[in-house]
Formats: sequence, structure tokens, C-alpha cells
Amino acid sequence: MNKFFILLFIANLSFAQDNIATAKIKFDKKDGLHKLVLPTELRSLSNDDLSDFRIFDSKKNEVPYYFETKNNQSDNIQFVVYKIISKTVVPKKNTVLVFENPKSTINEVILEIANSNITKPYSISGSIDNEKWFGLVNNAFLSPGYPEESSSGFSTISIPTCFYKYLKIDFNDKKTLPINILNVGFFNSKTSKETLLNVSYKSKSVTELKTEKKTKIRINFDNSQIINQVSFTISNPKLYKRNVFLYKKSTRKIKHKFENYQEQLASFELNSETNNTFDISQVFEKELFIEIENQDNQPLTISNIQFFQIPIYIISDLKANENYTITTGNKDLNTPQYDLENFKSNISAKLPEAQIIETKKIKNNPEIAANKTFWQESWFMWLCILVGGIAIAHFATSLAKDMNNKT
Repeated sequence: MNKFFILLFIANLSFAQDNIATAKIKFDKKDGLHKLVLPTELRSLSNDDLSDFRIFDSKKNEVPYYFETKNNQSDNIQFVVYKIISKTVVPKKNTVLVFENPKSTINEVILEIANSNITKPYSISGSIDNEKWFGLVNNAFLSPGYPEESSSGFSTISIPTCFYKYLKIDFNDKKTLPINILNVGFFNSKTSKETLLNVSYKSKSVTELKTEKKTKIRINFDNSQIINQVSFTISNPKLYKRNVFLYKKSTRKIKHKFENYQEQLASFELNSETNNTFDISQVFEKELFIEIENQDNQPLTISNIQFFQIPIYIISDLKANENYTITTGNKDLNTPQYDLENFKSNISAKLPEAQIIETKKIKNNPEIAANKTFWQESWFMWLCILVGGIAIAHFATSLAKDMNNKT
């Protein structure tokens, strides 16, 4: 009996259809390698790893390609300086540096130091009000690096994750002269919006949770989308600083029971002094939630939320007077292995561009249907149902006979 239900489940599962998508390639009709940008719409219909992506010529032959993600991308790396509250130097004793932490939490400090070859003992403490201090790091050692091409360098100090608004670094100068601390801050790396693809969403709903002092935003896409960056445009008020959490709804199993929970994907801070654009670890979701902590402030007026995706480029050798078709969405396919992949280091980054057009989502794909094995066919499912029905009838008859014999 159990075997029947397992067999029936497999038959139904195999009979389910993939979301097959097709597209065409528009190019200059010249022989040679071309570069194509993978549209967000087509990528959303593919596997997360794009293992199901295929290019076919007019004779249904596979056309080799490889993916490239480095073209036309540029990172804007800036050193953001913290506000230094005080810097006190007591000769032959210590140098004490106090600075303000603008973040909700902090776990490292980056120092810009004039070139030095001195190893310095130091301690770090934190404070909420710049009066009462609590220990974080005691008697650690800093060995600044000094690049030859510059008169200063950067050194990173790791600290336990904390929420203190003020931090104090106490350098021991008893045995060596002080080192020259030029700035304290952190590196902020942002991928320029111009190099990213804008990901459109289907709907957005905003809910004000007054008792919880939070704003909840629900974002829905047509299909699961790759997201690498999110950007906010705030029109009111002029001055604000709010903690924000990006999460999705997930299910987990605890003690043989399943429960729903909010899985946090990213956290950041909306601040009137920044551009409010945040790089996040890649997510692939159809529905996202954003939660803003308002505390006792009025909710923010958000005029726009944008989502961005790092573009993927497809490099393929196209032939003149040939027509090409792209298919994706077959979850059973594995990543193809093409010879072209081995020569990408020798291929110029400046290639003529082609365009992927006419993306269509279809339910039935004749080529895939033709390659189905027998257990994926509808007749096999109905055969399983028939066999199962006979098994159930036989089981019921046997059970009735056993009960009659007992009476």
C-alpha cells in the first residue's frame, strides 16, 4: 500500500512541467564573438546557477558560450572618516584617541597611520555617554604597514561586536615614541548604479505598525529574482537615522514540527547623511520584506525603492546569416561543458554587443517532451493509478475476509 502511494507521488512529480522560457538573439550578423547581457526577466526564469541556459542555432545544435561577470563593472571604494572627539598625547606615557561611532554596531576599526615601523601596545574601551567606559580589548599589539608608494597606510583593528556610540583607543608610549594617527574610519564599497541592472517588482505594500513603532514593506516580484543591491529615496524628514532589516519568510523544523519564521538577509542603516544605497549578499527570492525601526519618530516618507542586479554577460561565437534561440527553465539540465571556456583569458574584453530579445514563457516544450523517459509520460501515471486501484480493492477484499473469519 505504501509503495503504491510512493509510486503515485513520483509519477505526479515527474509529470509536473517546468517553466520553460525562450528568447532570440539580435546581433550585427557578422561572424565572430559577441557579448550579450542576460536580461533580468530571463534570468528570473532560470536556475539560480544558470545550469539550464542553452543557445541553439537554426539546426537545433548547441552553441558554446561562457558567462562573464567582470565586464563593465566598477567599484567605488571610499574611506569614510569617523568624527574624532579628542586626541590627547602625554609624552612618554600614552596617546588616547576618542571617536564617535555612527553605526548601530561595530566590530572593527580602520586607522590611517603615517608610515611607521613601530609596534604599539594598545587597549580599547567603549562608552554610551563618553563618560563611563567599558573594556573591549586589553594589551593588544598594532604593527602598522607602510606602502612604498604612499606616505601613509591603513591598519585594521578587530574588536568584539558592540553598540557603543563612543570608542577610545589608548596607545602605550612608554617605550617608544607616539605614532601619527591621521584618521579613523571604515572602507565603504559601492558598485555604481550605472553598471547594474534595475530589477522591477510587481507590487509594493507599506504597513505602519504603530504599537511596534515599525514600518513594514512587502515587495513581490513576478518570479524569483537575483538581488545584489537595494537603494532608498527618502523625501521626508530632512534628518533621520533608522535601523533597517531585510528578510524573507521561511520554514524550519524543530523537534519534528515545522514552524514559520523571519529569516534575516541583511541589515543596514538609513541615514540622511548617506546615499542610502546598500550592497547585500546575493538573494534569489520572489517575495521580500523590509522592516524599518522608527522608535518614537514619525515614519519615513519613502518616495522610491530600487533593486539592482549585477549583470551577467554571455560570450558566444555567432555566425552571420544564422538565427539563434535561447532556452532555459529545464530544471533537469546540468551545467554544460564547452571548449570555449578554456580560452576566455585570451579573448578581448571589447567585443561587439548582441541583444537578447522576445523573452517568452511557455508551458510545453516539444523538444523536452520528446526526450522524456517512459516514467515521465502521462500514460505511465494513469497506469500507476490503475495498478493502485487494483491493489486497494485487493487489500479491502482481504481485510473483509479476515474480519468475517474472526466473527
